[in-house]
Amino acid sequence: MKNEWDVIIIGGGAAGCFAAIQAGTHFPGARILILEKGIKPLAKVRISGGGRCNVTNELSDPSELSRNYPRGERFLKKAFYEFSSKDMVSWLLSKNIRLRTYPDGCLFPESNDSQTIIDCFLNELNRLHIPLQLESRVDRILQQEEGWKLDTNKGELFCKSVILTTGGQPKISGFQLLEGLDLAIIPPLPSLFTFNMPEEPVKELMGIVVENAIVKVAGEKWVSAGPLLITHWGMSGPAVLKCSAFGARILADKEYRSEISVNWTGGEKPEKIRAAFASFAGSSKKMSNTPLFAIKTRLWTYLLGKAGIPEDKIWSEAGPKQLNRLTEVLFSDSYRMQGKTTFKEEFVTAGGIDLNEIDVRTMQSKKYPGLFFAGEVMDIDGITGGYNFQAAWTTAFIAGKSVLLNKVISDK
Repeated sequence: MKNEWDVIIIGGGAAGCFAAIQAGTHFPGARILILEKGIKPLAKVRISGGGRCNVTNELSDPSELSRNYPRGERFLKKAFYEFSSKDMVSWLLSKNIRLRTYPDGCLFPESNDSQTIIDCFLNELNRLHIPLQLESRVDRILQQEEGWKLDTNKGELFCKSVILTTGGQPKISGFQLLEGLDLAIIPPLPSLFTFNMPEEPVKELMGIVVENAIVKVAGEKWVSAGPLLITHWGMSGPAVLKCSAFGARILADKEYRSEISVNWTGGEKPEKIRAAFASFAGSSKKMSNTPLFAIKTRLWTYLLGKAGIPEDKIWSEAGPKQLNRLTEVLFSDSYRMQGKTTFKEEFVTAGGIDLNEIDVRTMQSKKYPGLFFAGEVMDIDGITGGYNFQAAWTTAFIAGKSVLLNKVISDK
């Protein structure tokens, strides 16, 4: 069989383009092709971080970094020893792109423009003579005796190795191109979504941000911390998105209906909360005028009302029952989630190719030599903060440098 290409990468997003660059770098002279079904490459890079592109996170230790992945933690911990966030920063620096670190640990290009990253990748593809064909849909991947055949909307293509980087799929039907292969696929479902609370009056406080809230799904042991944003439909912000990621399958099983608990104090225990109250014992100040724990006044007044405390109540007149109720509200406030809202422009899924199918050392299928994976097409997803991109860079790097090992490169 004639191989028209050495490597074909299916998907022209972050993982696909980076995998192609690495393959071209590690295997000079290889014939490499990227197929992208859309009309624009690197679409997710373009819109991420509000168009600024949250490239990665400052965490680089594999153990610390991998803890931010609800699915794929152990798999990625091994992979990060091969290529971590510090390696991505170094690679970008070698292309004269500097990053800026923000207080939350997120890294963005100094230009604050995702086009900087897009131009870098496209320039590298051009330098390495790697074509990127748009509006090129792959309908099926078939294993051949000497490699792979791809059925596309533009005809048949042949290659020695394939790297699948089609990203997260909203439905299992998105994996139809693998239909003829015996691969385990974890059914996909949404991760990183906000909580809809249509019956909760807290929505009237939309726009308020609590910088350090603790959020948990009632009945579960794990919690998530960080900023919480009250919206006109319920709750959002990093603390909620992180909670949704770690609870993706649990909340799906509950049909996105669950009690959600919020600690508004940044994690203080009841005894610390009561101690803060004690400092106002005998005070003639109105409770509504003296918000504690850096809680915004409007939210503080709302929480007082939820505890049954009138706005004109002064501290010295607050009885034990009222203070105990306020402690409960601040420590473990309960809200009813009834649905979700997914960030469609930055859609992230839990699910994909089962990691047990993949050799972490090469990103190659354990069953099908010459078939590699990178990015969110695998059962890997991270919380917000540059983690999903870093998983893409890492898995793409490993796949790219492994894709033609022990294979003869075709003459151009």
